[in-house]
Amino acid sequence: MSDYKLGAIELRFAGLIWDRAPIGSGELVKLCASELGWKKSTTYTVLRKLCDRGFFENRSGVVTVRTTRADYEAAQSRQVVREEFHGSLPYFVAAFAGREGLSDEDMAELERMIEKYRRDGAK
Repeated sequence: MSDYKLGAIELRFAGLIWDRAPIGSGELVKLCASELGWKKSTTYTVLRKLCDRGFFENRSGVVTVRTTRADYEAAQSRQVVREEFHGSLPYFVAAFAGREGLSDEDMAELERMIEKYRRDGAK
């Protein structure tokens, strides 16, 4: 799933779309010129690449989202757990809690989440 990872500039570009979609491609060109300093050709090149990778769709001059920001962030989180913590979510939580600590509110929220998954099943 390495093709799912966005570089820093691609992520900024994707954020512009996620925050405004659906967005006209002409409006996106203007937005990228003002926000990123890009030329029209650069905007369309990056848009085409991200469309080819399944993030967005540009149909009839309207850019829509195929992969939401939430789905992207969830996939990146799973990849970190897989690569850095041998796929173990408990190891990840232990590493985070050991360094940052968990507040009572954090622990209560984790307990609620675990109970919800027990009750509803992982979806």
